[in-house]
Amino acid sequence: MKKYFFTIILFNIYTLAFGQQLKIGKDPVFKIGEELTYKLKYGFFTGAEATIKVEDGGKRINGHPTFHIIANGKTAGTFDIFYKVRNQYETYIDQETLLPYFYTENRHEGGYRHSDNVTFNQTDNKVTADKGVFPFKGDVFDFVSAYYFARNIDVSKMRIGERFDMKYFLEDGVQTLTITYMGKEQVKTNFGTFNCLKFNPTIIPGRIFRKDSKLFLWITDDNNRIPVKAHVELIVGSVTMELTGARGLKYPLNPISK
Repeated sequence: MKKYFFTIILFNIYTLAFGQQLKIGKDPVFKIGEELTYKLKYGFFTGAEATIKVEDGGKRINGHPTFHIIANGKTAGTFDIFYKVRNQYETYIDQETLLPYFYTENRHEGGYRHSDNVTFNQTDNKVTADKGVFPFKGDVFDFVSAYYFARNIDVSKMRIGERFDMKYFLEDGVQTLTITYMGKEQVKTNFGTFNCLKFNPTIIPGRIFRKDSKLFLWITDDNNRIPVKAHVELIVGSVTMELTGARGLKYPLNPISK
């Protein structure tokens, strides 16, 4: 489990996801050129930094234009000395449906190396990865495409305590993530205070998380729908994610107070 530590943290933080029964709007809330940066803090120490950006796919897949989304994560400070991480994840998604066509990951976590090339056949409902072919039903995502798909879902009618499921592919199979809507809260950030939607994604206990560990994620309750903060409990201590940069947004980032 240790070799998946950084990927698991990023996946649970980035992947706010809802059920396949919910549909996205016609106009994406993001655009080409958007770039978000985050820092992950372990206690008072910055342990890692992450960047996620949207580019033009530069090509058409199955006759459809695509977004090319790139996520990078790396350790920082003292953590970079003892456990160096350099991870990159890329996905090509349909500009209309936001479903993925092709995903790659290259992970360097300590002495561990892993890469994968994943093709999503949305017509035949099959995922082809380095470890084989995996059938699926409904909509299935990689963790990067899931994040962008989720930002475009209408959540105006959600009720506190309501749960949603999402299917995602990771390395050797299709998994399901369950998320509970916790209501609305105001969150103070370096950019000011925002009205946010609060969610609680499921966590699988093990060598990283306790049986009763909780993960909470706060998303701006505006047209951008970007995560501004996340907090997850570990067996020892906790990790907090904070937004440190946002540029190229489709809509202005307007806090309620600064």
